[in-house]
Amino acid sequence: MNMKPLIGISASMEVEKTYYMTATDNVEAILAAGGMPVVLPMLEEDKAIDELARRLDGLYLTGGYDIDPTIFGEEPHPKLGTIIPIRDSFEMKMVLKMRELQKPILGVCRGCQIMNIAIGGDMYQDIYSQHDKQLLQHSQNAPKEHCSHFVNVEKDSLLYKLVGKTKLPVNSRHHQANRFVPENFRASGIANDGIVEAIESKDESFFLGVQWHPENLAAKGIEEGTNIFNGFIEACKRD
Repeated sequence: MNMKPLIGISASMEVEKTYYMTATDNVEAILAAGGMPVVLPMLEEDKAIDELARRLDGLYLTGGYDIDPTIFGEEPHPKLGTIIPIRDSFEMKMVLKMRELQKPILGVCRGCQIMNIAIGGDMYQDIYSQHDKQLLQHSQNAPKEHCSHFVNVEKDSLLYKLVGKTKLPVNSRHHQANRFVPENFRASGIANDGIVEAIESKDESFFLGVQWHPENLAAKGIEEGTNIFNGFIEACKRD
């Protein structure tokens, strides 16, 4: 019997750290694409993280609260929101371990940002007050599955292979975004206002972070969402 690839889904939590949570669309997107989802606890011990990473076939990093800027050497901006330090630490360690094991990683929204920071990049703590030009509305006032703006996709990228479009409609719910993307990685999707909307590795691995929420699109059967998750799960089957 062919086993479905086991996909670890990162969870969020409240400041009091009394429970884990994730949106049902995250679980449904993995299931619909052919994966077996499991919501991950936030482990602290390196040995436990190492064992967890070895058991998984892929890592899916979800959205959530803001990221601690001290990780990339900055003081907190006045517009910085809630941070959960244990989540930052756990997810960064998981990204590096999964990279070491050459296993696929998909990140959405906050997940895209923590991927970039884990590999040595940084981010805007608040795009509206830290960016030097007029921006689009990145926190849309519309249903979560509504595609509210466009992303320009690099044609020779993994993202393009998945979605087949150079002008991709996306939904948007964020006030932070990646800024510097390290060497050996690239910004493969950029909004018309210059905000980085997708990052990926330059090598052949499946390492893709997108700033929007394809899980909400996939939940409605919208191909711009389903294609991303289908490609991710196929990569988890191969690797």
